[in-house]
Amino acid sequence: MWRGGQRGWRWAAADVALALALLVIGLVGTDLAGEDQPGSRPVDAGCRVLIVVAALALTLRHRAPAAVLAVVSVATTIYLVIGYPYGPILLTLLVAVYTVATWLPVRPAALATGGALVLLLTHAFLPLGPASGWTATLPTSAWVVVPFAVGVVVRVNRETAARSLEEEARGRAEQARRQTDEERLRIAQEVHDVVGHGLAAISMQAEIALHLLPKRPEQAETALTAISRTSREALDELRVTLGAVRQGAERGPVPGLARLPALRDRLAGAGLAVDTRVIGDPRELPTAVDLTAYRVVQEALTNVLRHAGVTSAEVTVDYRADEVTVEVTDRGTGAGAAQADEGGHGLAGMRERVAALGGRLAAGPRVGGGFRVYARLPVEPTA
Repeated sequence: MWRGGQRGWRWAAADVALALALLVIGLVGTDLAGEDQPGSRPVDAGCRVLIVVAALALTLRHRAPAAVLAVVSVATTIYLVIGYPYGPILLTLLVAVYTVATWLPVRPAALATGGALVLLLTHAFLPLGPASGWTATLPTSAWVVVPFAVGVVVRVNRETAARSLEEEARGRAEQARRQTDEERLRIAQEVHDVVGHGLAAISMQAEIALHLLPKRPEQAETALTAISRTSREALDELRVTLGAVRQGAERGPVPGLARLPALRDRLAGAGLAVDTRVIGDPRELPTAVDLTAYRVVQEALTNVLRHAGVTSAEVTVDYRADEVTVEVTDRGTGAGAAQADEGGHGLAGMRERVAALGGRLAAGPRVGGGFRVYARLPVEPTA
């Protein structure tokens, strides 16, 4: 039960102070109590020795609470059996019982307290004291039962508070872990979108360059220039994304729908002509909505470039009062959905992004051929 270190010394100092206080109270108060109990045995040296033994035993109450209770119970029982007056020595007993109840598990605390109570009750049936018989059992029992009950309640409350703090700490750790995992997944999705789109464009441009190089090398230079530009832009965007995980790094502006013209030009260099159409009045969107709308368009066009087998696609952005919608269509094979989801990202990543903002994404083959990706993202209504 002893607590080492600085805390242990604080406990020891507190126990010594309490024991000395009860010793002074016992030596002074017992004389006063004897004056009001004429039938009791006069206070003498033996009485004072028992008071001193009981009080000084409390200096070890946090080291050995059960042993201290045993010493105090024996001293108090001898005191009462001899017939000394009821007095402050019972306060010492109260403290010993309370200490056992608060520091020992309930079962051993109850056994130790029960033994102390049986021992104390023996004085009630001996004719030496000022009170004897059944009338003495109730007040004697109260000096044991009440502090035991209070101590058990304090112990339960302390343990409950400790468990609550532990659960709260575990909850905070779990929340931090979840936030870290979510941030890693978000960054992984960003990296997938940036790298996947850039590599798809570079791959297409490289095939064009290889095709043109033997016969028309002057036109292959255009494709190689597009490869250089696309790789540089992809690296710049990847650098911004990875900056989020560097402590103290400031993130640059995240991409949004305002960058659709640059995306269109990049894809044009890869051989995919993109026709963009804007409905409604373009306005500034929340950062998360703007980024998600852009990533949906980027991923859908990357899938067209990879899987649709066509050279053109259409993008429609519709700014409405309480939402913005983006639609990407093509007239290709319509097989892009399954292939795009093979790696665990693609359409699944789009759906996660859109759902996280309370939106809805629909993707599937079009009637008459081709594929369609359509996302609705809620925004605050315009004033």
